[in-house]
Amino acid sequence: MSADFFHEDQISGLVCGLDEVGRGPLAGPVVAACVYIPDHVRTHDFIDLIQDSKKISKSKLSSIHTHIRQHCVVGIGQCCPREIDTLNILWASMEAMKRAYMQASNQMDAPFDHALVDGNRVPPDMPTAASALIKGDLKSKSIAAASIVAKYTRDKIMAELAEDYPHYGWERNAAYPSKEHLSALQTHGVTPHHRHSFNPVKKILAAHG
Repeated sequence: MSADFFHEDQISGLVCGLDEVGRGPLAGPVVAACVYIPDHVRTHDFIDLIQDSKKISKSKLSSIHTHIRQHCVVGIGQCCPREIDTLNILWASMEAMKRAYMQASNQMDAPFDHALVDGNRVPPDMPTAASALIKGDLKSKSIAAASIVAKYTRDKIMAELAEDYPHYGWERNAAYPSKEHLSALQTHGVTPHHRHSFNPVKKILAAHG
């Protein structure tokens, strides 16, 4: 399956794509992106390279991300670990997507007519019509572009945090519960960037109560 503009073209008007990354990590924010690809940009060579971000190498991801930022309308939203702990990760992800949508919308001369959202649910109280698209990053160029921007942005955030907290390997594991990360949690403890509501972190906090 290769992402295309089929779903965008089934809807009249201005259609953007939304995706998020970072539901599973034990630390750092959940990051969402909203991308609108203007019609005149669809013929650019880099559009063919846009696909699910998980299938793209780090070096290619950076290059494609640069092209998307140069030629498309992009919004980014995030929720920090404390918001994740308060809202839970699902609703924090929804809030991050709404924030990304609003940032992109504010750059437009006219409002979006529709948002395509990766997954099986749409953020509540969206200010425009929206539809959920399961495995949308495999089907929609707009959603795939959003997945690339969100992943690149979050990976960069975690690499920068890793400079201050070098023991956890965040520049390699993006704070997912890898063996390296879990071992460092046991040895070096919980940082201000960890999500207290996630079980491995919660257990360590309880043990050191």
